[in-house]
Order: sequence, then structure tokens, then C-alpha cells
Amino acid sequence: MIVNSRNLGTLAALALFCLAPARGIHAQAAASAPSKIAVINIRNAIVATAEGKQAQAQLQSQFAPKQNELQNLQKQIEELQRKMTDGARTLSDDEKAKLQREGELLSRRLQRGNDDLNEELNAAQGEIVDGIGRKMLEVLDRYSRENGYTAVLDTSAQGSPVVYGSSQSDITQEIVRLFDQAYPIKSAAGAAAPAAPKPASPAPAPAKKPTP
Repeated sequence: MIVNSRNLGTLAALALFCLAPARGIHAQAAASAPSKIAVINIRNAIVATAEGKQAQAQLQSQFAPKQNELQNLQKQIEELQRKMTDGARTLSDDEKAKLQREGELLSRRLQRGNDDLNEELNAAQGEIVDGIGRKMLEVLDRYSRENGYTAVLDTSAQGSPVVYGSSQSDITQEIVRLFDQAYPIKSAAGAAAPAAPKPASPAPAPAKKPTP
């Protein structure tokens, strides 16, 4: 989702988007049958679905104004820093103090804005992941039972015990395909599914306070 931003916490970076690993993914099989185990990367599967890509685009559009506002604050702080540096020998003490106060005020606004953006984005991402994740577990459960898997391990889970999994045992792409079939995204009549959006520009990190 909106990921790759150190200030946005994880999607995620939407990737994006910070995605929760699947829990309790098991398949049922006859007790006498040989064990048949598959692996899946739930994190990648969620963002690869058409619904996940659509959610990325929506999040990017929703939070773009706030990201732009924070980037503008960052530019204002950098401009104050430039004035302080260029005027180190020519500005009066009062002028320097004024610039210092302005810089501190903008820095506090930037920090609060980053914190609020992180909180709101994480909450929005969590709702999306929960919604897609619940439906994906239903698809995975049905697929596992139909194909006789006794267990499916999530390689994206924290502390995953999976050390090795062959490409033949990886069912990530198959689950994405089945998910898209079971839950086609809603779009305008005749419109194609939206492509994956480009990652949003990261929210600017708080700049150092101007020094006299």
C-alpha cells in the first residue's frame, strides 16, 4: 500500500502498505493420508489482489493532501534554515530570535502532523487488511480442503518457522487468482481494473530546529 515511507510506519508501507500475518491457517485431510503442506506469503497475497491494489489507490488519493501539506511545512523549515545560515553575520539578534521561534513552531506542527498522519493511515490500513484477510482465509480454507493440504504455513508471519519452501509448494499466486475470481472489485461498467499505483511520496521527517 502506501509503503516505503519511514514516517508512515510500515504498508506499507500501502505498502503501501504494516500487514498482519494470517493466524490458524489449516486444511483438513483424511488422517490416513500423507501430510501435504503448502506455503503462502499472506502479506504479498493481500497487496497483489485487485481489491488490494484498488485500496492502495484509494489510500494514496485520500492522504495525498495531508502529505503535500507536510511537505510544504518541510520546505518552509528549510527556507528558514537557509535564511539563518545566509544571515548569520548580517541579521540582528532580534531577527535571529524571530526566525528561531518561527522554526520551532513549524517543527512542532510538522511533528504533530506526521504523528496524526501515521495514526490515521495505520487505522485505515488495518481496516482494509482485516477485510481482505478474512475473505482470503475463506478462499484459502476452501482451496486447501479441495486439494488435500494438511497445513499451510505463512512465510510472511513474524517468527515464521519456515526455513525453506519449494516454488512448487508456494500457493500465493494461486490464492490471489482465486480471490480475484471470488471477489471481483466494483468498478464502472466496462472499466478495467485499476493498475497498481506508484508509491506515494513519503511524509517528510521533522527537520532540525534552526540554530542561530
